This record gives sequence, structure tokens and C-alpha cells, in this order.
Amino acid sequence: MTGLHTHGGRVDLAAILYPDAPTPWIDLSTGINPHAWRSDPLPPVNLAALPSPASVAALEAAAAAMFGTDPDRVIAVPGSEIGLRLLAGLDLPRPARFVTPGYGTHADVFDDADRLARADIDTLAAGTLLLANPNNPDGLLDAPDRLLTLMRRGLWLVIDEAFVDLLPSFSIVPHLGPSDRAIVFRSFGKTFGLPGIRLGFMIAPPIYVAAIRHRLGSWPISACAVAYGTAAYRDTTWIEATRIASVHRAGRLDAVLARYGLCGVGACPLFRLIESDAAATIFERLAHAGILTRTFDYQPRWLRIGLPADDVAFDRLDRALAHG
Repeated sequence: MTGLHTHGGRVDLAAILYPDAPTPWIDLSTGINPHAWRSDPLPPVNLAALPSPASVAALEAAAAAMFGTDPDRVIAVPGSEIGLRLLAGLDLPRPARFVTPGYGTHADVFDDADRLARADIDTLAAGTLLLANPNNPDGLLDAPDRLLTLMRRGLWLVIDEAFVDLLPSFSIVPHLGPSDRAIVFRSFGKTFGLPGIRLGFMIAPPIYVAAIRHRLGSWPISACAVAYGTAAYRDTTWIEATRIASVHRAGRLDAVLARYGLCGVGACPLFRLIESDAAATIFERLAHAGILTRTFDYQPRWLRIGLPADDVAFDRLDRALAHG
């Protein structure tokens, strides 16, 4: 079970632990969009050549246009997870703190960081604060004004905006000026449903962009990441339709959960967190029905449930909850 507590997406392990569960498994353990971006034809990928600097720059410009910032403040990284782990080399101001509960990797970013409850961040005026917005796993949101006030008081902010693409008005990025003390991370795989591409972005003052670019070297991302990322970020019609559809599916998930007395917490359209004394029992019931959700070893009353992909998945979830 340990592997199921650490990250979502471990259907391989769940299939071993629950060999009698019906297949195919439905993976609701991640916050990944179950409706992946597609195009016809798919973007061409030349695997016989290294990605050119010009193609990487075009990708970063396409992403910057969606994020609402200048391309010189954006650098593509091989997944926002790796980007976060590169922060330790930037010598950001101390003391360093990270918001808890939050994404598990945040605890590993700075060796000397202290934990801080989200409700207490307004007390800070110095050092560096790392938080997610929307938060993971509870989906809680802060308006940009609150975070901008903290930053302009003297605090350095590192904001993990892995889930903000579907809630663009909550992104701090369009509000940032050249001298603002903020580094922001964005994830490609979650919104576009293609986590295997391994693509993310850091948005930061150019001096930090240059430092990370030097650290990553000449070919930081794959040809697949360049081709798919560029095409997807330019597909504004798909992006807008996905924002609308995800909110609709999240409302449908809320209705299913409510039928069984479960109240989803948070406003992130890609998942809901439920808090219940029966969380472990519900997890087991769903797992035996071939539905993987996400548990947390540090909070056994929590269960995170991602968006079902279609009517079949919604029906299986509904029936599995009803048979408890």
C-alpha cells in the first residue's frame, strides 16, 4: 500500500494488490485530465534530430501566450517535478517555508524548510514561501491579490500552479512585473492529459531563467515535448472547451458523491477531496471494484477522487459507491 500513498497513477501496483478486481481499471487517483489533447493529424516528431533552440523557443512563446507573460520569463523543463527540485540551486532567501498540507515533493525542495499552515501565510514578511495554487490535495484556492500582497511585502514566493490552467483568473503570472519576487511552475501533462510527455515550465525573472537554462544544458526536453507542447498550447479552441467541460464534469462528480453523503472539498476541476471516517473503507470498496483513488498516509480520513472520463466510468463509480 505504501506506493499508493505516495503518488497517484499506480494502477500496476493496485492490480497486484487487488487481483480479483474487474478490469479495465479506472484510475481516479491522479489529477490528470482524462480527456487528453488530440489533433488530426498529430504533430510530426523528428526523432532522428535533436530539438533545435528555435523550436524550443517557439514552444516557450506558445506557452507564454497562454500564461499571460513574456517569453523571456519562461523556460521549458522536463516536467514541473524536476523544475521544483532544481530550486535548491538558486540560493533563494531564507528562511524557507512550504505550505502543508500540500504536494509531497514540496517537502523535498529545500533541505532546511519549515512547514506552515496556509491560514498562517499572511504573517510572513521575509524569506521564501512555497505553496500550490490550487492546492493539492485539497483544491483550495487563493486569489492573486493575497499572494501579491505577500510578495510585495518582501517575501519571495514559489507558486506551484500545476492545476491553474483550468482556472486562469487565479494565476498570479499575468500580474507579475519584471522585478517581482516570484517563481511560478506550470504543468503541461495535467491539463492536456499527456503526463508521459514530461513537460513543464518555470516562469521567473530572467536571471533565474538563465540560471536554470544553464543548469539544464542545450537539450532540456525531448522532440516529442516540443512538438506536442507547441501544438497543444496554440490550440486555444480546445483549451477553452476543456475549461468548460472540466467544470461540468466536476459538478457531475459532486452530484454522484452527494448521493452517498460525501462532500467534495476544493475548487480544482480535476479532482475532489473528501474527508470521512469511512475514507479507508471507501478506498477498499472502490479498489475491489477496479477503481483506484488516492489515499494519504498522513491523513487517513482523506480520499482524493479524480474526474471519471465518460458515462461508463461515472456509472461504475456510482454503482461501486452504492454497494457499500
